[in-house]
Amino acid sequence: MNVFIEIVTASWDLLKDSSVYIFFGIFVSGVLRAFLSPSIVMRHLGTNRFSSVFKAVLLGIPIPLCSCGVVPAAASLKRQGANNGATTAFLISTPETGIDSISISYALLDPILTVARPCAAFVTATAAGLAENTLFPPKGQETVLKPDLSCPVDGCCDGLNCEPEVHKRHHTFGEKFASGMHYAFRVLWPDLAPWFVVGILLAGIIDALVPTEILAGYLGGGIGAMLIMLVVGVPLYICATASTPIAASLILKGVSPGAALVFLLAAPATNAASLPMLMKVLGKRGTTVYLVSIAVMSVLLGLALDWVYALAGLSAQATLGQAAEIIPRWAQISGAAAVLVLSAGPTARFARGHIKSLLGRRPAPSCGCGVPGDDSSHGEAGHCHDEKEGCGCSVDSRKSIP
Repeated sequence: MNVFIEIVTASWDLLKDSSVYIFFGIFVSGVLRAFLSPSIVMRHLGTNRFSSVFKAVLLGIPIPLCSCGVVPAAASLKRQGANNGATTAFLISTPETGIDSISISYALLDPILTVARPCAAFVTATAAGLAENTLFPPKGQETVLKPDLSCPVDGCCDGLNCEPEVHKRHHTFGEKFASGMHYAFRVLWPDLAPWFVVGILLAGIIDALVPTEILAGYLGGGIGAMLIMLVVGVPLYICATASTPIAASLILKGVSPGAALVFLLAAPATNAASLPMLMKVLGKRGTTVYLVSIAVMSVLLGLALDWVYALAGLSAQATLGQAAEIIPRWAQISGAAAVLVLSAGPTARFARGHIKSLLGRRPAPSCGCGVPGDDSSHGEAGHCHDEKEGCGCSVDSRKSIP
C-alpha cells in the first residue's frame, strides 16, 4: 500500500508541475490550427532538393502530432509533390517536438534540455532529409506543388470553386478561434491524453520503485547508455508530451541528460506499429534512411549534450523542474485537476478498447489508420470509423496540417 501511495504521490507532483504548461501548449496548437492557412504551408513545400527539407523541418517542429498521426499528414504532403527528403524531415521533426512538448519540457526539465530538444530535432530531421535527397536525388525537374486551399475551419471552401479572397469573408475571428479551441481540446488532447497518463504513471513508478544506483550505474553516461536508451525508445509508442515526465524521472534517478535526450528523440519519432505505414510512404530505402538517421544522430547529439554539461560543470538534476516553481500553488492544483477531468473520458475509452482486444473481442486500436490512398486501413485516410475506442490517428488527409 505504501508503494502505491508513493507512485500516486510522485505522479501527482509531476502532473501539478506540468499542468499549466500543458494548457498553454494545447492552446497554442489550437491557434495554429485555426489561423495557419494550409495554402501558405503547401505553397512553400516544393521538391527543391535542399530548401524543401529546411522548410519541412521548420513546419514540423511546432505541430503536435505523434509518430502515428504524422504519417497521414506526411503522406498528404508527398502526394502533393513533396520529395522523399522533405517528407522524411517532416516525419522526424513533427513527432520529436511540438508546442505542447516544448511547453512541458520547460516545466519539467532544465533550461538547457528545453532548448536542446527542439534544436536536436531540427538537426536530426535536417540531416535525414538532406541524406535522403543527396544519396537518392529527386528525379526530374522541380515540380509545381498544388496547394491544398480547403478551409481549415469546417471545409466549407475547397479553394477551387471558391477563391481564397472570397473565402476570407466566410468566417469571423471568433469562429476561427472557436474552431481552433475545439480542435485543441476535443480532438488533439483526447488523442494525447491516454499516452500522457501512461507517461505520468510510468514516471511515478520509476521515481518510487527504481533504485537510483541501478540507473546511474548503467545509464550515467557514455555511448553504452545512449545505445540502451535507443534500444528502449525505438520500438516504444509514446508521444513527445508523454515522454517528457519519463525523461525527468530518469534524470532524477541518475540518467545522464544525453541519454535522456536519446530517449526524447527516438521514442516519439519511431515505434513498431508505424513502420508498415512508413514503408508505404517512403519505401524500404527511405525508411532505412529514416531509422538510421534517427539512431546515429540521437546518439551523437546525446554524447554532445553530455559534453556540454561536463564542460560547463552543470548538473541536470540540480536545475530540473525549476520553471514550475514560478506557478502559484493554487494554479498548479487547479490545472492538474482540469487535466484529469479532460483526460478521464479519453483514457477510459482507450483502456476499454485495449481490454476488449485482450479478451479477443476485436483487434487492438493503435496505428491502424492508414495513409491517403491506402484502402487497407480503417477507412477514409487518416480516420478511424470508431474513434471512441482510442485510436490516436485522427488526421484528416484533406486538412492534414494544423
